[in-house]
Amino acid sequence: MVPVEVVGVRTHLADDEIVVLLLDPDAALIVPILIGPAEATAIASAQAGIVPPRPMTHDLLRDALVAAGAPVGHVEITHLDEGVFHAALVLTTGRRVDARASDAIAVALRFECPVLCSAEVVALAGVEVRPAANEEDLAEFREFLDQVSAEDFETGHEPGPGSGERNG
Repeated sequence: MVPVEVVGVRTHLADDEIVVLLLDPDAALIVPILIGPAEATAIASAQAGIVPPRPMTHDLLRDALVAAGAPVGHVEITHLDEGVFHAALVLTTGRRVDARASDAIAVALRFECPVLCSAEVVALAGVEVRPAANEEDLAEFREFLDQVSAEDFETGHEPGPGSGERNG
């Protein structure tokens, strides 16, 4: 199991699908999990720190587990079976409770406990994160911007000094 960060909930407008994104920072992979709108709301509201006036289902489960003396210590995304992510709530008592991945994530956020994901799941479902530009790349780009002018982009004009190799 590897620790993952809950990046957040995103909607893919073209497909009208909602996903929760889990980041494995060490492997630089994002695991997208398709979820329903109710679970998306539960996850997003917990991340935003919104406390409803009356407990919603995930809040009720948290309160019941705390009252029973068995809070959640961490959650695990255990495996992927035919496109379905399976998870478990791991209670501080050591007992495990089977759960849907989206519900497990919503509960983990309410307990502020770690979310772990099977390395196999990360390898199978993970999408590579494009690295952000490093400082050296940014400095080189800033230097280019300092030396380039609009005339450098006109057809047949030679690029200005230090502006790199470009064809006009």
